[in-house]
Amino acid sequence: MPVKNRFAELLPEITEWRRDIHENPEILFETHRTSALVAEKLAAFGCDEVVEGIGRTGVVGVIKGKSNTSGKTIGLRADMDALPILEATGLDYASKTPGAMHACGHDGHTAMLLGAAKYLSETRNFDGTVVVIFQPAEEGGGGGREMCEDGMMDRWSIDEVYGMHNWPGRPVGSFAIRSGAFFAATDTFEITVTGKGGHAAKPQETIDTTVMASHLVLALQTIASRNADPVEQIVVSVTSFETESKAFNVIPETVTLKGTVRTMSTALRDLAEERLPAIAQGVASTFGGTVNVNYMKGYPVMVNHDEQTEFAASVATKVSGACEEAPLVMGGEDFAYLLEERPGAYILVGNGDTAAVHHPEYNFTDEAIPAGCSWWAEIVEQRLSAG
Repeated sequence: MPVKNRFAELLPEITEWRRDIHENPEILFETHRTSALVAEKLAAFGCDEVVEGIGRTGVVGVIKGKSNTSGKTIGLRADMDALPILEATGLDYASKTPGAMHACGHDGHTAMLLGAAKYLSETRNFDGTVVVIFQPAEEGGGGGREMCEDGMMDRWSIDEVYGMHNWPGRPVGSFAIRSGAFFAATDTFEITVTGKGGHAAKPQETIDTTVMASHLVLALQTIASRNADPVEQIVVSVTSFETESKAFNVIPETVTLKGTVRTMSTALRDLAEERLPAIAQGVASTFGGTVNVNYMKGYPVMVNHDEQTEFAASVATKVSGACEEAPLVMGGEDFAYLLEERPGAYILVGNGDTAAVHHPEYNFTDEAIPAGCSWWAEIVEQRLSAG
Protein backbone atom coordinates (compact mmCIF):
# COMPACT_ATOMS: atom_id res chain seq x y z
CA MET A 1 0.00 0.00 0.00
CA PRO A 2 1.69 3.27 -1.13
CA VAL A 3 0.87 5.31 1.96
CA LYS A 4 3.11 8.21 2.79
CA ASN A 5 6.26 7.09 4.62
CA ARG A 6 5.86 9.89 7.13
CA PHE A 7 2.67 8.32 8.44
CA ALA A 8 4.35 4.97 8.89
CA GLU A 9 6.92 6.82 11.00
CA LEU A 10 4.21 8.65 12.93
CA LEU A 11 2.05 5.55 13.52
CA PRO A 12 3.24 4.87 17.10
CA GLU A 13 2.65 8.51 18.07
CA ILE A 14 -0.76 8.75 16.40
CA THR A 15 -1.74 5.41 17.95
CA GLU A 16 -0.83 6.82 21.37
CA TRP A 17 -3.09 9.82 20.77
CA ARG A 18 -5.92 7.57 19.61
CA ARG A 19 -5.72 5.28 22.62
CA ASP A 20 -5.59 8.21 25.02
CA ILE A 21 -8.79 9.59 23.46
CA HIS A 22 -10.33 6.10 23.58
CA GLU A 23 -9.54 5.82 27.27
CA ASN A 24 -11.23 9.16 27.99
CA PRO A 25 -14.47 9.20 25.99
CA GLU A 26 -16.81 12.19 26.06
CA ILE A 27 -20.40 12.31 24.83
CA LEU A 28 -22.13 14.82 22.53
CA PHE A 29 -21.00 18.40 23.22
CA GLU A 30 -19.16 17.45 26.44
CA THR A 31 -15.88 16.92 24.56
CA HIS A 32 -13.99 19.37 26.76
CA ARG A 33 -10.91 17.22 27.38
CA THR A 34 -10.76 15.97 23.78
CA SER A 35 -11.22 19.47 22.35
CA ALA A 36 -8.48 20.83 24.60
CA LEU A 37 -6.16 18.01 23.56
CA VAL A 38 -6.85 18.68 19.88
CA ALA A 39 -6.28 22.43 20.26
CA GLU A 40 -3.03 21.81 22.14
CA LYS A 41 -1.75 19.45 19.44
CA LEU A 42 -2.69 21.81 16.60
CA ALA A 43 -0.88 24.69 18.28
CA ALA A 44 2.19 22.51 18.85
CA PHE A 45 2.18 21.51 15.18
CA GLY A 46 2.45 25.16 14.24
CA CYS A 47 -0.99 25.72 12.75
CA ASP A 48 -1.42 29.32 11.65
CA GLU A 49 -4.66 29.65 13.60
CA VAL A 50 -6.40 27.50 16.21
CA VAL A 51 -9.92 28.43 17.28
CA GLU A 52 -11.96 26.68 19.96
CA GLY A 53 -15.66 26.96 20.77
CA ILE A 54 -17.04 26.65 17.23
CA GLY A 55 -20.35 24.79 17.52
CA ARG A 56 -19.97 24.92 21.34
CA THR A 57 -16.95 22.60 21.72
CA GLY A 58 -15.67 22.25 18.16
CA VAL A 59 -12.09 23.09 17.20
CA VAL A 60 -10.80 24.53 13.92
CA GLY A 61 -7.17 24.68 12.81
CA VAL A 62 -5.89 26.64 9.83
CA ILE A 63 -2.79 25.59 7.86
CA LYS A 64 -1.50 27.80 5.06
CA GLY A 65 0.42 26.36 2.14
CA LYS A 66 3.76 27.58 0.79
CA SER A 67 1.77 29.68 -1.65
CA ASN A 68 -1.82 30.79 -2.16
CA THR A 69 -2.13 31.67 -5.83
CA SER A 70 -5.15 29.34 -6.03
CA GLY A 71 -7.01 31.26 -3.33
CA LYS A 72 -8.77 27.99 -2.46
CA THR A 73 -9.51 26.50 0.93
CA ILE A 74 -10.15 22.81 1.61
CA GLY A 75 -11.93 21.63 4.77
CA LEU A 76 -11.18 18.26 6.38
CA ARG A 77 -13.54 17.09 9.12
CA ALA A 78 -13.32 14.49 11.90
CA ASP A 79 -15.83 13.82 14.69
CA MET A 80 -14.73 13.60 18.36
CA ASP A 81 -17.66 12.35 20.46
CA ALA A 82 -18.26 8.92 21.98
CA LEU A 83 -21.41 6.90 22.68
CA PRO A 84 -23.35 6.16 25.90
CA ILE A 85 -22.33 2.47 25.86
CA LEU A 86 -20.63 0.37 28.54
CA GLU A 87 -17.39 -0.89 26.97
CA ALA A 88 -16.79 -4.65 26.91
CA THR A 89 -13.49 -4.88 25.01
CA GLY A 90 -11.23 -5.66 27.98
CA LEU A 91 -8.48 -3.54 26.39
CA ASP A 92 -5.64 -2.10 28.43
CA TYR A 93 -6.79 1.33 27.26
CA ALA A 94 -10.53 0.68 27.67
CA SER A 95 -12.80 3.52 28.72
CA LYS A 96 -12.25 4.87 32.22
CA THR A 97 -15.69 6.49 32.12
CA PRO A 98 -18.49 4.06 33.02
CA GLY A 99 -21.28 4.09 30.46
CA ALA A 100 -19.27 5.89 27.76
CA MET A 101 -17.05 4.47 25.05
CA HIS A 102 -15.69 5.17 21.60
CA ALA A 103 -17.87 2.54 19.96
CA CYS A 104 -17.93 4.22 16.54
CA GLY A 105 -14.26 4.98 15.97
CA HIS A 106 -14.37 8.75 16.36
CA ASP A 107 -11.19 8.39 18.42
CA GLY A 108 -9.57 7.00 15.27
CA HIS A 109 -11.01 9.72 13.05
CA THR A 110 -9.72 12.45 15.37
CA ALA A 111 -6.28 10.86 15.65
CA MET A 112 -5.98 10.41 11.88
CA LEU A 113 -6.89 14.02 11.18
CA LEU A 114 -4.40 15.15 13.84
CA GLY A 115 -1.78 13.06 12.06
CA ALA A 116 -2.65 14.65 8.72
CA ALA A 117 -2.54 18.12 10.33
CA LYS A 118 0.92 17.43 11.74
CA TYR A 119 2.22 16.34 8.33
CA LEU A 120 0.59 19.24 6.46
CA SER A 121 2.00 21.71 9.01
CA GLU A 122 5.47 20.24 8.50
CA THR A 123 5.45 20.12 4.70
CA ARG A 124 2.98 22.81 3.51
CA ASN A 125 3.47 21.40 0.04
CA PHE A 126 0.26 22.89 -1.35
CA ASP A 127 -1.04 26.09 -2.89
CA GLY A 128 -3.91 27.37 -0.77
CA THR A 129 -5.30 26.83 2.72
CA VAL A 130 -6.40 23.82 4.74
CA VAL A 131 -8.99 24.02 7.52
CA VAL A 132 -9.04 20.99 9.82
CA ILE A 133 -12.42 20.63 11.54
CA PHE A 134 -12.85 18.68 14.77
CA GLN A 135 -16.54 18.32 15.47
CA PRO A 136 -18.45 17.36 18.62
CA ALA A 137 -21.87 15.70 18.86
CA GLU A 138 -22.09 13.68 15.67
CA GLU A 139 -23.94 10.93 17.53
CA GLY A 140 -27.35 12.57 17.52
CA GLY A 141 -26.47 16.08 18.66
CA GLY A 142 -26.06 17.76 15.29
CA GLY A 143 -22.63 19.20 16.01
CA GLY A 144 -21.99 19.63 12.29
CA ARG A 145 -25.11 21.77 11.99
CA GLU A 146 -24.06 23.91 14.94
CA MET A 147 -20.56 24.49 13.55
CA CYS A 148 -22.11 25.59 10.25
CA GLU A 149 -24.60 27.83 12.06
CA ASP A 150 -21.63 29.41 13.85
CA GLY A 151 -20.49 30.58 10.42
CA MET A 152 -17.55 28.21 10.02
CA MET A 153 -17.83 27.86 6.25
CA ASP A 154 -17.94 31.60 5.55
CA ARG A 155 -15.50 32.60 8.29
CA TRP A 156 -12.72 30.53 6.72
CA SER A 157 -14.01 30.74 3.12
CA ILE A 158 -14.11 26.95 2.79
CA ASP A 159 -14.62 25.90 -0.84
CA GLU A 160 -14.85 22.11 -0.47
CA VAL A 161 -15.09 19.73 2.46
CA TYR A 162 -14.11 16.07 2.91
CA GLY A 163 -14.87 13.52 5.62
CA MET A 164 -14.13 9.89 6.44
CA HIS A 165 -15.57 7.04 8.51
CA ASN A 166 -14.02 3.69 9.40
CA TRP A 167 -15.98 0.65 8.22
CA PRO A 168 -15.86 -2.77 9.93
CA GLY A 169 -16.03 -5.66 7.48
CA ARG A 170 -13.88 -3.95 4.85
CA PRO A 171 -10.18 -4.89 4.57
CA VAL A 172 -8.00 -2.63 6.72
CA GLY A 173 -7.03 0.53 4.86
CA SER A 174 -9.19 -0.14 1.81
CA PHE A 175 -11.68 2.46 0.60
CA ALA A 176 -15.25 2.66 -0.70
CA ILE A 177 -17.40 5.60 -1.74
CA ARG A 178 -20.51 6.44 -3.75
CA SER A 179 -21.83 9.57 -5.42
CA GLY A 180 -25.22 11.08 -4.60
CA ALA A 181 -27.35 9.98 -1.67
CA PHE A 182 -25.14 7.89 0.62
CA PHE A 183 -26.34 7.99 4.25
CA ALA A 184 -30.03 8.22 5.14
CA ALA A 185 -32.14 10.94 6.71
CA THR A 186 -32.84 9.92 10.31
CA ASP A 187 -36.19 11.00 11.72
CA THR A 188 -37.80 9.80 14.96
CA PHE A 189 -41.36 9.65 16.25
CA GLU A 190 -43.29 9.22 19.47
CA ILE A 191 -46.94 8.16 19.36
CA THR A 192 -49.20 8.04 22.42
CA VAL A 193 -52.52 6.26 22.01
CA THR A 194 -55.20 6.81 24.64
CA GLY A 195 -58.22 4.64 25.28
CA LYS A 196 -60.15 3.56 28.35
CA GLY A 197 -58.36 1.41 30.89
CA GLY A 198 -59.94 -1.31 32.94
CA HIS A 199 -59.87 -4.89 34.17
CA ALA A 200 -58.53 -7.48 31.76
CA ALA A 201 -61.50 -9.72 32.64
CA LYS A 202 -63.91 -7.08 31.29
CA PRO A 203 -62.45 -5.96 27.96
CA GLN A 204 -65.91 -4.92 26.73
CA GLU A 205 -65.82 -2.05 29.22
CA THR A 206 -62.52 -0.74 27.91
CA ILE A 207 -60.97 0.78 24.81
CA ASP A 208 -57.96 -1.49 24.66
CA THR A 209 -54.86 0.53 23.91
CA THR A 210 -52.64 -2.55 23.72
CA VAL A 211 -54.69 -3.94 20.83
CA MET A 212 -54.89 -0.50 19.25
CA ALA A 213 -51.13 0.07 19.44
CA SER A 214 -50.41 -3.45 18.16
CA HIS A 215 -52.48 -2.79 15.05
CA LEU A 216 -50.70 0.53 14.64
CA VAL A 217 -47.25 -1.13 14.72
CA LEU A 218 -48.28 -3.29 11.78
CA ALA A 219 -50.16 -0.51 9.95
CA LEU A 220 -47.10 1.74 9.95
CA GLN A 221 -45.32 -0.81 7.78
CA THR A 222 -47.70 0.06 4.94
CA ILE A 223 -45.79 3.33 4.52
CA ALA A 224 -42.95 1.26 3.08
CA SER A 225 -45.02 -1.52 1.48
CA ARG A 226 -47.96 0.45 0.03
CA ASN A 227 -47.17 4.20 -0.01
CA ALA A 228 -43.53 4.32 -1.10
CA ASP A 229 -42.26 3.42 -4.58
CA PRO A 230 -40.88 -0.13 -4.22
CA VAL A 231 -37.56 0.90 -5.75
CA GLU A 232 -37.02 3.62 -3.14
CA GLN A 233 -35.27 3.05 0.19
CA ILE A 234 -37.26 3.51 3.39
CA VAL A 235 -37.22 1.84 6.81
CA VAL A 236 -39.94 2.42 9.41
CA SER A 237 -39.09 0.81 12.74
CA VAL A 238 -41.08 0.83 15.97
CA THR A 239 -38.40 0.27 18.59
CA SER A 240 -40.25 0.84 21.87
CA PHE A 241 -43.72 -0.23 23.10
CA GLU A 242 -44.50 1.04 26.60
CA THR A 243 -47.74 0.78 28.56
CA GLU A 244 -48.55 2.68 31.74
CA SER A 245 -49.26 -0.59 33.56
CA LYS A 246 -46.99 -3.47 34.54
CA ALA A 247 -49.81 -5.61 35.93
CA PHE A 248 -51.02 -8.88 34.40
CA ASN A 249 -54.73 -8.05 34.76
CA VAL A 250 -54.93 -4.37 33.77
CA ILE A 251 -55.75 -2.96 30.34
CA PRO A 252 -53.75 0.29 30.29
CA GLU A 253 -55.20 3.71 29.60
CA THR A 254 -52.25 4.73 27.40
CA VAL A 255 -49.53 3.14 25.28
CA THR A 256 -46.50 4.99 23.89
CA LEU A 257 -44.67 3.88 20.77
CA LYS A 258 -41.27 5.20 19.74
CA GLY A 259 -39.31 4.59 16.59
CA THR A 260 -37.37 5.83 13.62
CA VAL A 261 -37.88 6.51 9.91
CA ARG A 262 -34.92 6.25 7.50
CA THR A 263 -35.20 7.58 3.96
CA MET A 264 -32.89 8.36 1.04
CA SER A 265 -34.77 11.25 -0.57
CA THR A 266 -36.50 14.45 0.51
CA ALA A 267 -39.70 13.46 -1.27
CA LEU A 268 -39.92 10.11 0.52
CA ARG A 269 -39.03 11.75 3.81
CA ASP A 270 -41.93 14.19 3.37
CA LEU A 271 -44.25 11.32 2.43
CA ALA A 272 -43.40 9.43 5.61
CA GLU A 273 -43.93 12.54 7.74
CA GLU A 274 -47.39 12.96 6.16
CA ARG A 275 -48.53 9.33 6.25
CA LEU A 276 -47.38 8.36 9.75
CA PRO A 277 -49.79 10.65 11.68
CA ALA A 278 -52.59 9.96 9.19
CA ILE A 279 -52.29 6.22 9.75
CA ALA A 280 -52.07 6.71 13.51
CA GLN A 281 -55.22 8.83 13.52
CA GLY A 282 -57.06 6.27 11.40
CA VAL A 283 -56.15 3.31 13.60
CA ALA A 284 -57.03 5.16 16.80
CA SER A 285 -60.38 6.23 15.35
CA THR A 286 -61.17 2.66 14.29
CA PHE A 287 -60.84 1.47 17.89
CA GLY A 288 -62.53 4.49 19.46
CA GLY A 289 -59.38 5.94 20.95
CA THR A 290 -57.33 9.08 20.46
CA VAL A 291 -53.72 9.59 19.47
CA ASN A 292 -50.97 12.17 19.78
CA VAL A 293 -48.06 12.07 17.31
CA ASN A 294 -44.73 13.85 17.66
CA TYR A 295 -42.67 13.52 14.46
CA MET A 296 -39.12 14.82 14.89
CA LYS A 297 -36.86 15.46 11.91
CA GLY A 298 -33.24 14.46 12.44
CA TYR A 299 -30.24 14.50 10.12
CA PRO A 300 -30.95 15.08 6.42
CA VAL A 301 -29.87 12.71 3.66
CA MET A 302 -26.10 12.90 3.23
CA VAL A 303 -25.42 13.53 -0.45
CA ASN A 304 -21.92 13.26 -1.96
CA HIS A 305 -21.23 15.67 -4.82
CA ASP A 306 -20.32 14.05 -8.13
CA GLU A 307 -17.07 15.85 -9.00
CA GLN A 308 -15.65 15.69 -5.48
CA THR A 309 -16.62 12.03 -5.15
CA GLU A 310 -14.78 11.15 -8.34
CA PHE A 311 -11.75 13.05 -7.09
CA ALA A 312 -11.89 11.44 -3.63
CA ALA A 313 -12.08 7.99 -5.23
CA SER A 314 -9.04 8.73 -7.42
CA VAL A 315 -7.07 9.76 -4.34
CA ALA A 316 -8.15 6.60 -2.50
CA THR A 317 -7.05 4.51 -5.47
CA LYS A 318 -3.65 6.16 -5.38
CA VAL A 319 -3.32 5.42 -1.66
CA SER A 320 -4.61 1.84 -1.55
CA GLY A 321 -4.65 0.66 -5.15
CA ALA A 322 -8.45 0.60 -5.50
CA CYS A 323 -11.66 2.26 -4.40
CA GLU A 324 -14.89 0.27 -4.52
CA GLU A 325 -18.51 1.39 -4.91
CA ALA A 326 -19.96 1.67 -1.41
CA PRO A 327 -23.47 0.43 -0.62
CA LEU A 328 -26.24 2.75 0.51
CA VAL A 329 -26.19 3.18 4.30
CA MET A 330 -29.48 3.56 6.18
CA GLY A 331 -27.64 4.98 9.17
CA GLY A 332 -27.37 8.74 9.54
CA GLU A 333 -24.37 11.07 9.40
CA ASP A 334 -24.37 14.76 10.26
CA PHE A 335 -21.59 15.47 7.78
CA ALA A 336 -24.74 15.92 5.68
CA TYR A 337 -25.01 19.48 7.03
CA LEU A 338 -21.51 20.35 5.79
CA LEU A 339 -22.30 18.90 2.37
CA GLU A 340 -25.45 21.05 2.21
CA GLU A 341 -23.24 24.11 2.73
CA ARG A 342 -20.37 23.19 0.39
CA PRO A 343 -19.51 20.61 -2.28
CA GLY A 344 -17.51 17.68 -1.01
CA ALA A 345 -17.41 13.94 -0.39
CA TYR A 346 -17.43 11.38 2.41
CA ILE A 347 -15.51 8.10 2.16
CA LEU A 348 -15.30 4.80 4.06
CA VAL A 349 -11.96 3.32 5.15
CA GLY A 350 -11.75 -0.36 6.07
CA ASN A 351 -11.48 -1.31 9.75
CA GLY A 352 -11.04 -5.05 9.16
CA ASP A 353 -12.88 -7.98 10.69
CA THR A 354 -14.01 -6.27 13.90
CA ALA A 355 -17.21 -5.91 15.87
CA ALA A 356 -19.72 -3.54 14.27
CA VAL A 357 -19.84 0.10 15.20
CA HIS A 358 -22.09 0.89 18.19
CA HIS A 359 -21.23 -2.51 19.68
CA PRO A 360 -19.68 -2.74 23.17
CA GLU A 361 -16.82 -4.89 21.81
CA TYR A 362 -15.96 -2.59 18.89
CA ASN A 363 -12.48 -1.08 18.62
CA PHE A 364 -10.87 1.09 15.95
CA THR A 365 -8.02 -0.66 14.13
CA ASP A 366 -4.80 1.33 14.46
CA GLU A 367 -3.32 -0.31 11.35
CA ALA A 368 -5.80 1.77 9.30
CA ILE A 369 -4.22 5.03 10.47
CA PRO A 370 -1.54 5.42 7.74
CA ALA A 371 -4.09 4.93 4.96
CA GLY A 372 -6.56 7.38 6.48
CA CYS A 373 -3.91 10.03 7.12
CA SER A 374 -2.49 9.56 3.62
CA TRP A 375 -5.92 10.02 2.03
CA TRP A 376 -6.52 13.31 3.82
CA ALA A 377 -3.03 14.57 3.01
CA GLU A 378 -3.32 13.55 -0.65
CA ILE A 379 -6.72 15.26 -0.90
CA VAL A 380 -4.97 18.51 -0.02
CA GLU A 381 -1.79 18.06 -2.03
CA GLN A 382 -3.61 17.01 -5.19
CA ARG A 383 -6.53 19.44 -4.96
CA LEU A 384 -4.22 22.32 -4.07
CA SER A 385 -1.30 21.21 -6.19
CA ALA A 386 1.72 23.48 -5.77
CA GLY A 387 3.14 22.28 -9.04
